[in-house]
Amino acid sequence: MPSEAIVDLRSDTVTRPTAAMYQAMREAPVGDDVYGEDETVNRLEATAAQLLGKQAGLFLSSATQANLAAMLAHNARGEEILLGDCYHIFVSEAGGTSALGGIVMHPLATDDAGSLSLEQVLGAIKEDDPHHPITRTLALENTVLGQVQDPGHHRLLAEAVRGQGLSVHLDGARIMNAAIALGVGAAEVAAPFDSVMMCLSKGLGAPVGAVLCGSADFIRRARRLRKMLGGGMRQAGVLAACGLFALEHHVERMADDHDRARKLAEGLAEIEGLPVRQATNMVFIEPAAGDLEPLAQHLRQQRIEIGQQSPRVRLVTHLDVDDAALDRAITAFHSYYR
Repeated sequence: MPSEAIVDLRSDTVTRPTAAMYQAMREAPVGDDVYGEDETVNRLEATAAQLLGKQAGLFLSSATQANLAAMLAHNARGEEILLGDCYHIFVSEAGGTSALGGIVMHPLATDDAGSLSLEQVLGAIKEDDPHHPITRTLALENTVLGQVQDPGHHRLLAEAVRGQGLSVHLDGARIMNAAIALGVGAAEVAAPFDSVMMCLSKGLGAPVGAVLCGSADFIRRARRLRKMLGGGMRQAGVLAACGLFALEHHVERMADDHDRARKLAEGLAEIEGLPVRQATNMVFIEPAAGDLEPLAQHLRQQRIEIGQQSPRVRLVTHLDVDDAALDRAITAFHSYYR
């Protein structure tokens, strides 16, 4: 077994705090956040809100909890949200919006880029009829499976549905990846939306947490819902300190993740018969069905971890994948296929 550390390409959620981040945790002033007295949490919420161009922010334990709180704040029981059929709220949050919120999810087919068309969205808004749920919210996402969505198109959708009385939410778990790839500020990506969720524990490299941002009134509702969901974390400044550190030190460096993903894709594209696609910090490969498990076992022997998705396997670059780790991964893939 090689002696090098494991190269974990399963997700950007596997990052570990840096030494400097641990130091920030140790030095963080704390208080009771449920009473609004945790100075570090308050700083994180204000910093995130300013970064995203919103009035206020709310620190939550996870992106899933933040999305759920947003859906509960925007919608009453029996009302409906429109969203893409591959979006995280619909496929990867255990149906919490419906199970816990009694909210109807109406999934719309996304195109190859993860987008929804204006015609689709407007056509899905229900008439005011007692047979139908009231369509209340459009929930979009950026990035979608690593693919950057056009803020101009999001603005077009948002303005159209807002004219029909809908609110608009952005699952921006990887909004900073989108902003870096577009070369714009995160506030520009977030501008069309009434509420935006930003995850701290993916490419930004914090161990825990997300921030939900919106108007002051919206965040007041969401704060009550966070308490209802068991999300009052008391002296949470030790965790918020990681998020603050990430926003201050780990944003611009995300361009390195995109560059390494591009290098990984180029290296794997040299393997004959292996389809490869790259978007921001994600690379998708499609090994033959018979290769899925043997490939994973071969890579594991080389201390390379990949996901077990099928038929497309997702490889994700992140803070803990440097150039040497990337070279090891490319070499290990080639050694399987030669």
